Amino acid sequence: MGRFDRRRALVTGASRGIGAAVAERLAAEGAAVAITARTLEKHKTLAGSLQETAARLERYDTSVATIVANLADEGDRQRVVPEAVEQLGGPIDILVNNAAGAMYQPLADFPLRRRRLIFDLNLHAPIDLAQAVIPSMRSAGEGWIVNLSSATARLSQGSSTMAVYGASKAALNRLTDGLAAELRGTGIRANSVEPRAAVRTEGAEEMVGELLRRQPDLLESMEDMVEAVVALCACPEDVTGRIAVSLDLIAEWGLTVHNLDGTPRT
Repeated sequence: MGRFDRRRALVTGASRGIGAAVAERLAAEGAAVAITARTLEKHKTLAGSLQETAARLERYDTSVATIVANLADEGDRQRVVPEAVEQLGGPIDILVNNAAGAMYQPLADFPLRRRRLIFDLNLHAPIDLAQAVIPSMRSAGEGWIVNLSSATARLSQGSSTMAVYGASKAALNRLTDGLAAELRGTGIRANSVEPRAAVRTEGAEEMVGELLRRQPDLLESMEDMVEAVVALCACPEDVTGRIAVSLDLIAEWGLTVHNLDGTPRT
């Protein structure tokens, strides 16, 4: 029996990176998993696709639903959960809001169109998906909503180029706190988690790969980040409203870090 047997999970931004890794770990521990992203087949610049993630998940002999959707589009957001429920054969128990948009440039000329896109992806999509899964979670008396945040959400005197992205993640943290307060007592947990250091994903490699190669101390492993995420996908009812940091949560809870296939890391 796996930890997530008989659970149905929806993971956004699952064509690559943290989303694909979280989806694999959930599948490895028994969950039926719906994955969504814009890229069904090969992306024009980045490695990874929904087809590749689905192939990784199918090795674990579990149900996999693949949903192509642009979460910046309101119409696409509205159909993701119903399609996941239909393909998996029942309501969603675990929602992992991982998909995000990141564009960095000075505030003095940051276009409104890009600001709206970032907030649509990083704030409105998570709340729309949460609103779609909450009724069935409330009926079941339990559910797990995990939002992926960022250290850029904290106030900083550093570069202004990350301010819009950071503001969207700060808003996501506040939304998480509000959801937790509103849903306390229903059995639905709402938490967010951010990496303490950069996780080497395809997107990070594209944007800051050279910096990470020069300063490897800025990195944490994908397995560390995923361990923290899946811990919050199975946390007890009194763990809600946490704005957690991956490595800190692992230390606090004394977690053993596992490989993506669920075996202990050696």
